Amino acid sequence: MSDVRIYEPPPDGANPKDRIGARKPPLHLIPPAAELLESAVMALGANKYGAFNWRGSKVKASVYVAAARRHLLQWFDGCDDDRESGVSHLAHARACLGILLDAMATGNLIDDRPPAGVSTQLVELLTNHVEQP
Repeated sequence: MSDVRIYEPPPDGANPKDRIGARKPPLHLIPPAAELLESAVMALGANKYGAFNWRGSKVKASVYVAAARRHLLQWFDGCDDDRESGVSHLAHARACLGILLDAMATGNLIDDRPPAGVSTQLVELLTNHVEQP
């Protein structure tokens, strides 16, 4: 029984798990509504194309970027929900971006972006120099 460790709280009253947990990804910061709506879109995609299909065969970045941009444009232009699914265009855009991130992380992304351009430099140059309406 000498190898049994008896827990003794730290003198400052802090739980030692708190220190370890504080260094891990803060998943509690993801808005629940966003996560839930994105999961609804992912379920629709799983039924239509197969769950995790982007892991079974590589996907082109351009396909998912174009889809995300279409959903964002439609939402920004006043159409809240996708007509086919009835779920927010924003949730569809999140799903597209989530697939891109996962495909990048798992090596399943076909990076068919054009050669690097000057967008970053232009954003920096134009920041605070363009009058807003």
